[in-house]
Amino acid sequence: MQLTSFTDYGLRALMYLAMLPPGELTSITVVTEKYGVSRHHMVKIIHRMSQAGYVEAVRGKNGGIRLGKPARSIVVGDVIRALEPLQVVNCGADNCHITPACRLKSAIANALEAFLAEMDKHTLHDLVSGNDDLHRLLIPVRPA
Repeated sequence: MQLTSFTDYGLRALMYLAMLPPGELTSITVVTEKYGVSRHHMVKIIHRMSQAGYVEAVRGKNGGIRLGKPARSIVVGDVIRALEPLQVVNCGADNCHITPACRLKSAIANALEAFLAEMDKHTLHDLVSGNDDLHRLLIPVRPA
């Protein structure tokens, strides 16, 4: 299974936000610079995650973005479901003439369910908590 770049960067953005001190705001620009993705793409990702409640966008002069709920309550499988189209193959009768007899569709559906079941076992907190290497990569120590 390969996630779209939209979901991939959505998960990465959440990981970055989870590494910040609770409630701290950052900007979309900072997140795009961390991952080298276009700002336009990240704006769309953050907008979708904001609609889903994973990110809170604060407007105004001192605004920015931050996690919309605690990292412990953000289940990775749920984020994937919210961001990913999850249609692995197009089994519509207009697209494939073997659809009525094909067993591939159910095999793929079973594999997708197994993948999501595994992702449901992990929260955003699980991905970032105690991960000092990730912290050093994303949040470098600022000189005093």
